[in-house]
Amino acid sequence: MFADLHLVDQQEKEYSSCINSTTAFLASGVHLAAKIPTRVGSDTAMASQTKAEDGKLSEESTGKFFGEVIRDYVPDPKASWRSGKPDYLIVNRTFFEYRSLEHEVGSLEAIVSKLIKNWAVEAHHIADVQHWKTMDISKFQGAINGGCPFMAQHMSDFGACNLFLGESRDYNCRVHSFESSQKVFRTAFPMGFAWECLEVFSGPPTVVFKWRHFGKYSGVFTDKAGRRYKGNGQMVSIVGMCIAKVNMELQITGMDVYYNPEELTQRLTTMVDTNWRALSEDPGDAGSTQGGGCSKNSSCVLS
Repeated sequence: MFADLHLVDQQEKEYSSCINSTTAFLASGVHLAAKIPTRVGSDTAMASQTKAEDGKLSEESTGKFFGEVIRDYVPDPKASWRSGKPDYLIVNRTFFEYRSLEHEVGSLEAIVSKLIKNWAVEAHHIADVQHWKTMDISKFQGAINGGCPFMAQHMSDFGACNLFLGESRDYNCRVHSFESSQKVFRTAFPMGFAWECLEVFSGPPTVVFKWRHFGKYSGVFTDKAGRRYKGNGQMVSIVGMCIAKVNMELQITGMDVYYNPEELTQRLTTMVDTNWRALSEDPGDAGSTQGGGCSKNSSCVLS
């Protein structure tokens, strides 16, 4: 059940071997299989955790405030929030305004949508996997584009952002902690990066569905070289597929996600406000400022 630190360390060694076996493939320029990051240091979230005593999410967070409950997660009474009860008001506004489909209550799409949104509350906001309810952590195994498998504890330690994005031209999962990876994308999408289930192709126990992530790029993205890109405010929309396995209690036991991570990070470095001149966040790179204000591909970063 991943309660033994030694067990987690042993798994990391196994995953490092898996990573090494795919190095040549990834170096060829095809970055579809996300690499599992190595541990970047002690997790600081534990110090700021708060007991989830008042477990229910607000009506603004569940969606009831908008006329439709899209998540109804209630944490284990013994669980602790990583940094206070999450607030989904802002991202819900983006979801309800820009979603592409409105599913009928009780439809497979509505059921899957709520399941994944509840899972996201847990995976992002409760650190102790022993208090996770949306997943059977004793059996859960996930993978991105058929890459190295990861378990529930890895998701808690490294964060879904790191696991789902891996290492690419513009993002390096190995240098980000759970918290810093969250900050990167909260800063890029200050109005939220919403998620919706588009279509379900097969029902339980193997659930195959198409999904979409979307949000206006109105913030700032910092790439792995420290360059900061100011978004132009346009909508970023990413579509992918997922094969999820669930048990009789609709707990997730497996999750295979398929999409192109580069599609997201590339847009964050090209869909930019051209009024900003290029300058690295690292003062040591100040001499790399582009003479005309933007690079040849029109990508501009914050000064």
